[in-house]
Amino acid sequence: MRKEIQEIFEKIAIPQDALGCNDGKEWFANGDTYSSYTPVDNSLIGNVKGGDIGDYERCIQSAEAAFKEWQVVPAPQRGEVVRRYGNLLREHKDSLGRLVSWEMGKSLQEGWGEVQEMIDICDFAVGLSRQLHGFTMHSERPQHRMYEQYHPLGVVGIISAFNFPVAVWSWNAALALICGNTLIWKPSEKAPYCAIACQLLLQQSLESFDYPKAISTLIVGDGKIGEMMSQDPRVALVSATGSTRMGKLVAQKVAARLGKSLLELGGNNAIIVTPNADLKMTIIGAVFGAVGTCGQRCTSTRRLIVHDSIFDEVAQSMAKAYSQIKIGSPLITENHVGPLIDEQAVIQYENTLKSATQQGAEWIVEGGRIADAESPFYVKPAIAKISADAPVVQHETFAPILYMIPYSGDVTNAISIQNNVPQGLSSAIMTLNMREAEIFLSHAGSDCGIANVNIGTSGAEIGGAFGGEKETGGGRESGSDAWKAYMRRQTNTINYGSNLPLAQGIKFDL
Repeated sequence: MRKEIQEIFEKIAIPQDALGCNDGKEWFANGDTYSSYTPVDNSLIGNVKGGDIGDYERCIQSAEAAFKEWQVVPAPQRGEVVRRYGNLLREHKDSLGRLVSWEMGKSLQEGWGEVQEMIDICDFAVGLSRQLHGFTMHSERPQHRMYEQYHPLGVVGIISAFNFPVAVWSWNAALALICGNTLIWKPSEKAPYCAIACQLLLQQSLESFDYPKAISTLIVGDGKIGEMMSQDPRVALVSATGSTRMGKLVAQKVAARLGKSLLELGGNNAIIVTPNADLKMTIIGAVFGAVGTCGQRCTSTRRLIVHDSIFDEVAQSMAKAYSQIKIGSPLITENHVGPLIDEQAVIQYENTLKSATQQGAEWIVEGGRIADAESPFYVKPAIAKISADAPVVQHETFAPILYMIPYSGDVTNAISIQNNVPQGLSSAIMTLNMREAEIFLSHAGSDCGIANVNIGTSGAEIGGAFGGEKETGGGRESGSDAWKAYMRRQTNTINYGSNLPLAQGIKFDL
């Protein structure tokens, strides 16, 4: 293990051999070896043994056994486990944030911010553990009472992506745990050490209350593990975050067994800029949205739809702002943009630049690799003026490429352009005109799961449900009433009278 990562694990004070889903030493002993390289300088962080079919089976059986105990624990007591976990994250925020930056390549500020999201969702879940509610209604039959309540599902499978290697798992885990479920987590094989650190901290919390560690299990592996999870009827819910291609495969496998899935997939997010926009706010929101995490957020801004009357002014301001961006090691806090995750991501970025050129793009800020960088994964954020009809605009590329698209007429034309893509995650409008803002938020406005006014597409608060429509998958995680996805709904009718009247006035006398 790389020295810096070794030091982080030592600060977290967790023995590295305590990697078990059941007895402490069973997680990933028999599968393939996965090498984790940091995109910061392309050096080896360390090697992790992945799980095979036998390891997966042990995890599932352990999680099922733990569920029998965990589901009967009162929800507020389950919340105390999550509270303890949140406090452990507070203690180790610096170390875990640095681990995220090392392994994923996002800036240190964003690494710390991701851990803060974990802390925030723990706080949210602790409060929610005392508010899990049902619904009462009047029965049509005399001396009857009806109500609805929610029960735990069972084992919840979580498939997470590399770009948010800890936060998105925690959105699922914190809610699923207070709802009474047990967990099996397949993290991205591109960021296994982040997952190991989070899992071991959670096991510390479980042990402090003398609950089974198998309430949360972890197995590192490739798509084969995700496929087993999707096909397994013992996994009541599969929550998957990643590409639309991956999500469609998961959805098909889960649906074939009539299971439940929660999908957070691709985004092709746009900011509409009207003539009534505050341009200073616009530039800040657009730049961060487009280049934050080197364009590797599902909410990254991919399209800037600008009224033609101000297009040139916005383009010049964006070019000026991009000239001030500092690209380099994400461990240096003065830098704004770190590397892409790996060579495959860089190739996709380069191929997209070529496709955009072939489809008539006029480059406002040209991209390309940075030749003298610490690793071959550092690239220049790019901006292109392009037609909304260009095929490349229909696709999400996980890289810092921003398409500037002019529109004419009123805001409804811009909304039509925004909605004319397969994805539907995040959207925003920059305007000080109340009518434009309300049209954007109306039934005929943005078709995305997230629609913002005078802030960008990137960044979400824990209190609001997170997710999108169309090829984004339709799932909702994190705040609001997203907890209901992790529970099964049950309607109850109680007859406290001495007769048995039948519904709908049916007579059945004996």
